[in-house]
Amino acid sequence: MHVLDKFRYCPVCGSKHFVEQNEKSKRCASCGFEYFLNPSSAVAAFILNEQGELLVTRRKLDPGRGTLDLPGGFCDIDETIGEALMREVKEETNLVIKEKRYFCSLPNKYRYSGFDIPTLDAFFVCRVEDETILKAADDVAEAFWLPLSEVHTEQFGLRSIRQALYDFLQIELKNLKK
Repeated sequence: MHVLDKFRYCPVCGSKHFVEQNEKSKRCASCGFEYFLNPSSAVAAFILNEQGELLVTRRKLDPGRGTLDLPGGFCDIDETIGEALMREVKEETNLVIKEKRYFCSLPNKYRYSGFDIPTLDAFFVCRVEDETILKAADDVAEAFWLPLSEVHTEQFGLRSIRQALYDFLQIELKNLKK
């Protein structure tokens, strides 16, 4: 079921004539109100330690409970992408970002409450202040450093994470060979 199917009545006038325009919007034939389902913003961090190992987390909750992930999460209202990145990394790992560089963004679908929610995930390469204070928290079951040679994208539960990780590894492993 598409998430817009849950909106049967116009939230403005209550009319039953709240009809689908396309996969991303519904419009009320009575009052003209149109609702758009735009993607939610999310962030993820590629963090390498002094040994060149990648910080990896294990998901505590669905979707993808038990699979590997990168630190990150959804942006809050009135929060920039950079603020969300710093907050999420701190909440999930106890680490404080000191440098961040944009890497890429990818569309994704995040399964929540039985629906696929569209997201736009922004990825950053980060350095942290003190990697020794790593501690899994919030919705992270485990956090650990993994050598790049042992990172296997198929162990990561979310599609956008797998794709960004693949692209990241192509660059990092190429740089290691130099």
